[in-house]
Amino acid sequence: MTKAIVYKFGGASVKDASAIKNLHTVLLNRLQNKMVIVVSAMGKTTNSLEEILKCKFSGNDYYSNCAILRKNHLAVCSALFEEQNPVFSIVENLFLQLERDLEHPLNRENYDQYYDRIVSYGEILSSKIIHAYLCTMGLYCVWQDAKEIIATDESFRSAKIDWSLTAKQCAKQLGEKLKKFPVITQGFLGASPAGKWTTLGREGSDFSAAIIAHSIQAKSVTIWKDVPGVLNADPKRFADTVKFDRIDYKEAAEMTYYGASVIHPKTIKPLANLKIPLNVRSFLDPEGNGTIIGDFPEERHTIPTIVVKDRQVLVTFEVTDYTFINESHIHHVYAELERLRLGVNMLQTSAISISICVNEELFKVEQLLEEMGDSFKIRYNEGLQLLTVKNYDEASKEQFLGREGILVEQTTRSTIQLVCKPDV
Repeated sequence: MTKAIVYKFGGASVKDASAIKNLHTVLLNRLQNKMVIVVSAMGKTTNSLEEILKCKFSGNDYYSNCAILRKNHLAVCSALFEEQNPVFSIVENLFLQLERDLEHPLNRENYDQYYDRIVSYGEILSSKIIHAYLCTMGLYCVWQDAKEIIATDESFRSAKIDWSLTAKQCAKQLGEKLKKFPVITQGFLGASPAGKWTTLGREGSDFSAAIIAHSIQAKSVTIWKDVPGVLNADPKRFADTVKFDRIDYKEAAEMTYYGASVIHPKTIKPLANLKIPLNVRSFLDPEGNGTIIGDFPEERHTIPTIVVKDRQVLVTFEVTDYTFINESHIHHVYAELERLRLGVNMLQTSAISISICVNEELFKVEQLLEEMGDSFKIRYNEGLQLLTVKNYDEASKEQFLGREGILVEQTTRSTIQLVCKPDV
């Protein structure tokens, strides 16, 4: 029996009406029954929903933001459909549901769960619009609620996957459908057994595609991006980037760990476990070769790979009792990070201090500082960049180690990491 394939389209590939028309063009000669299409929210919708949440939390007016978001989605529909198309009612009803959900109280204690509920509307809206458009254009497919197939715990904003239950739900929900039609679903979303909406972490739609592919033992996964494949640096930040034609799973995992934004860091493992190849291709040039990530242990690249993570916080914990840093201090810090589900992007220790670099996350860093304040003297800096150069050479070493505004520098045999002020 032919195995299914999984396609994933990110926010840039569905950002507006012309992008959705292009998605249709990409699928036109590639669509097959045994295909799962995973889509993200349109453009910057998730950012807009996060801003609505911030307004709600601070007691400011958020209705105008909702109205703008609704207007934008309806404008996309107007550019794609005739006036009588039922998709307009679907979109209107989803915004009514969103507004009803926003009427519930929001506080620090329920913020993460509230966040998952609200931001989920972005993917639901985009998938409904894209599903309607593909069917209107004769590419018939079935809409599937991702919350019915991806099972998670209730670790809101970074939910953990129940792999066994997810596989069962995928078999139940997708098995018969894929024999007849392609299926379109949402990235980033899941649900707990109690039915609570969860998300898989920011930019988690890639991970969703990998979860589904693993659960149905897919033939391959293709992620459609606005770049020609996996590059050695972000072309929006650096000139003369180089595309990799093939990358081994292990090397790709290392790149995502350091923050390469082209692939979500959790995407590689479920695919590598089953040797499912991952293709990264451009929706702007769908005939291009792109990059294939697979089991290529002999494929080790030596060209410097540069990764920049923005919105970083550098926190330094300094002992106050004249002792030296030991395992108990590190364990204490990491236990609190684990409790808050706050990942460390870089760690450095000295005789009397531990410095960590973490993502800016509302409340979590604040809670970390509050909790550890009795045990350490704490200093921190916000709004920083973490710059990583993997496989550095003398030229790149000279280029980056010489820049201004470096707060922390760490060099190993193959990697340079710098925590620094943004390079404006």
